[in-house]
Amino acid sequence: MLKVTDNIEIDDSELQESFVRSSGPGGQNVNKVATAVQLRFNARGSRALPNDVAIRLMRIAGSKLTKNGEIVIIAQQHRSLERNRAAARERLFDMIREAAIRPTARKATKPTKASKTRRLEGKKRRGDVKAKRGSARFDD
Repeated sequence: MLKVTDNIEIDDSELQESFVRSSGPGGQNVNKVATAVQLRFNARGSRALPNDVAIRLMRIAGSKLTKNGEIVIIAQQHRSLERNRAAARERLFDMIREAAIRPTARKATKPTKASKTRRLEGKKRRGDVKAKRGSARFDD
């Protein structure tokens, strides 16, 4: 079990990792060793995630989300397979931690009487300025 937050622990079997050749740093090593990690996590089917967290996670994942509800993360920044594996897992866990934070509901408020008065006075002042514009009239 991998601990993500105080309430969320993901079973290691829910993460599917495959290793491919990296296009990142590594010199000739890049052509011989599969060091890039492709991490897959089924957000829709995971039993470790509460439903509301899974929905927020899929929204946060954006283009990393497949039609089947899987999140695909590719890590190839490092030369070693282990560092890329750790980086991919950390990126997934960061997304889950972000999704675990429940957004606060906005409470509608009414404007105060003073703010209404200030707004109306400002509108009146602006209207007076505009009314004084225009061509001068001479009454002869």
